[in-house]
Amino acid sequence: MQTDAGRPLYRAAQVRELDKRTIAAGIEGFALMQRAAMAAYRGMRQRWPAARHLSVLCGAGNNAGDGYVIAALAALDGLQVQLYSLRDPASLEGDAGRAVTMARQAGVSFSAWQPQAALDGDLIVDALLGTGLAGEVREPFVSAIAAINASKRPVLSVDIPSGLSADTGAVLGSAVRASLTITFIADKLGLQTGAGLACCGELQFESLGIASLDHGDIEPAAWRLGVEAALPPRAPDSHKGDFGHVLVIGGAPGFGGAALLASQTAARLGAGKVSLATAPEHVTASLARCPEVMVHGIHSANDLGELLNAATVLVVGPGLGVGAWGQAMLRVALDAGKPMVLDADALTLLVSRWPMLRREDWMLTPHPGEAARLLESSGAEVQADRPAAARALVDRYGGVVVLKGSGSLVDDGNGLAVCPFGNPGMASGGMGDALSGMLGALVAQGLTLPAAAQLGVVVHARAADQAAAAGGERGLLAGDLASYARRLINGRTDDARDTSG
Repeated sequence: MQTDAGRPLYRAAQVRELDKRTIAAGIEGFALMQRAAMAAYRGMRQRWPAARHLSVLCGAGNNAGDGYVIAALAALDGLQVQLYSLRDPASLEGDAGRAVTMARQAGVSFSAWQPQAALDGDLIVDALLGTGLAGEVREPFVSAIAAINASKRPVLSVDIPSGLSADTGAVLGSAVRASLTITFIADKLGLQTGAGLACCGELQFESLGIASLDHGDIEPAAWRLGVEAALPPRAPDSHKGDFGHVLVIGGAPGFGGAALLASQTAARLGAGKVSLATAPEHVTASLARCPEVMVHGIHSANDLGELLNAATVLVVGPGLGVGAWGQAMLRVALDAGKPMVLDADALTLLVSRWPMLRREDWMLTPHPGEAARLLESSGAEVQADRPAAARALVDRYGGVVVLKGSGSLVDDGNGLAVCPFGNPGMASGGMGDALSGMLGALVAQGLTLPAAAQLGVVVHARAADQAAAAGGERGLLAGDLASYARRLINGRTDDARDTSG
């Protein structure tokens, strides 16, 4: 999969292999640990320069070793250090054991963790569990994580928030909610999707001088999409016929709003023409909302013929309904042989009416609940391994899949891309409808399905970030995104505060 400028993401086992190769190439393991701890300590001091008292919690293995070295650096820097050990420091061997010795020599004293222990620091360092965690968190780590989260104090997580899966972004029973996470060697897939974004807080990547892409046999598990979100300027002699024709099919009787949103965002993202096929009762509302959209009142699927012939791409599903009207619309659309973006009710109908259908010329855009229906599983199972769910959807249905949610995923069967943008204000009705319209517009303008999916999720999420920066997250509406998305697709960020970069 080709992506915009971003960075590669890896699974935990791949990062361990990179670490192993670096050591084999001549960098001593403890020197690499010190390099990581110094990067974390430097980032911590830059973020919280006034901090004078640290509470450091250390588990076992190299993640704990990083914590002991950070404690030593802090003590040598004149900070007061409270250190809790969740594993007997005397039991730590190798580089982690050397880190324990370093902390002792710096004058740091250790206390064994007890569930009732007090965290006295004005800043907490989480070095409990690293990327090797496979099963659910157990005691005494459960109580330590609970105490960190209950402290309401700023938290630095070393490499990964304890309890988070580095591969899937799922919380393994319980996980630290960090203010800042500083991750090392290579960025991890699980930090960028699912619960990863919420658990990490601000994420800072430190390569420690290791160029992961130099190891060509270790293929990234995914790519983090970059901030670039503009299409090239248009030729001076362009006309509307050069930029495609989107046909939005949706808005069953009584459900007109979703299709109107999709149509408007398709127009704002630059489709040359946008038509809306909807129930007749919604025609007046569409004309009032966006007269540039050519709206058609559709009584039955027989009315779609000429519209389908004229369209470049179909967007089917917003407000479609699952009754007879919606079923008939989707059936005729599927027979039209045109590229398609399927969302919302179209996905529900796909499972119930065409469960064996597979195509390469469509894009499916489910949220986790819809993905669960498509895979005959549960939302919890989807969220437990979002990358695997995205791949399973492509394997079963073909085409390109956009698995929406925190850290939306794009999978085209050749690779996985992750969108790191977006905010909680997007948890409101109509956001998916706005996205489907944007995706249709990009396909209409000649982008391939994978390229349209990648660009579309970035524009959608960054538009939401800009809208939230301007007016706040609460009360953010899907209709607010269109004007910001228009600026982004034209490469314009002036006069709009952009905090998503």
